[in-house]
Amino acid sequence: MKYLILFLIAIICFQPGNSQALPPYKQYRTIPAVRLLNADSTGWELKARLQKNKPVMIMVFSPECDHCKHETEEMIKNMDKYKGIQIVMATPLPLKEMADFVAHYQLQKYPNIIIGRDYSYTLPVYYNIKNLPFHAFYNANKQLITAFEGSMSTQAILKIFGK
Repeated sequence: MKYLILFLIAIICFQPGNSQALPPYKQYRTIPAVRLLNADSTGWELKARLQKNKPVMIMVFSPECDHCKHETEEMIKNMDKYKGIQIVMATPLPLKEMADFVAHYQLQKYPNIIIGRDYSYTLPVYYNIKNLPFHAFYNANKQLITAFEGSMSTQAILKIFGK
């Protein structure tokens, strides 16, 4: 819980001073250049890891967030419906908590899910995140379709991708 509070404080501190300015994701409409960490502390570039010609859902989550846990459970139950969609789950919280979350939900067994720690807090700033889970949806050309803060059902997610 203390990490969630620290995470929310970090989000507030990094908010742009001018509330009229669009957040970067609305200005650039592309997947951000961000480096994430695996549970073993090895790093990787998000854009380099994505498959070509497949849509992407980026989900920023907290391993401590009940809404994030429930959405992950629903996603796992309906994984067959997510075929053809790359799912990137990123958290700014510590690697141990991320690794425990991955192990608990056995996320490593789903080839279309990649998980990493956003150790530089790039995503909360890029997306101007205020609530978790946060979702950003990109088409097969990696251009932004839309974004949403809060829990989403599988049906709502698939509708965004036209499924």
